[in-house]
Amino acid sequence: MKYQKTKFKDLRIYNGIKFDDTRGHFREVFKENFLEKKLIFWCMSRSKKNVLRGMHLQIKKPQDKFVSVIKGKILDVVVDCRKKSKTYGKYFKVILSDKNCKSLYIPAGFAHGFLTLSKENLVFYGCSTYRSAKHETTIKWNDENIKINWPKCKKIISKKDSNGISIKLLKKL
Repeated sequence: MKYQKTKFKDLRIYNGIKFDDTRGHFREVFKENFLEKKLIFWCMSRSKKNVLRGMHLQIKKPQDKFVSVIKGKILDVVVDCRKKSKTYGKYFKVILSDKNCKSLYIPAGFAHGFLTLSKENLVFYGCSTYRSAKHETTIKWNDENIKINWPKCKKIISKKDSNGISIKLLKKL
């Protein structure tokens, strides 16, 4: 497996390996020696089309994440919230799908979210620390200071994600 660097420090796209045959396919998603960090908490979400989840961030107990799509297709988006970073407040987006076998490694300090693009979507991800609800915050998915270019569609968004804060307010926390 190989990875591609991005313009964001330590943010990488991993190109998985898939073996197809008449029965279906076998896919390598993750190998422990990919990362210097150990992933200890694994989660999966299932979403229908046009669900927007995010932009989630743990402030005091930050997490590294490794995100992959097992079924479906998503537009995965991250925002650099590392206060001393040269790319603070900038975003990066990539299509992850079961067909392209790409995964995204997200270092601690990034807000993460995604928009589902297929009828059914299974997103599988590992984290370097456990989720801490009291240290979690949500950045507005449509923050005018970030200006994420989301696809046009009628998005399905939770109340929590609809009530995110601006990145300007985050910088003051």
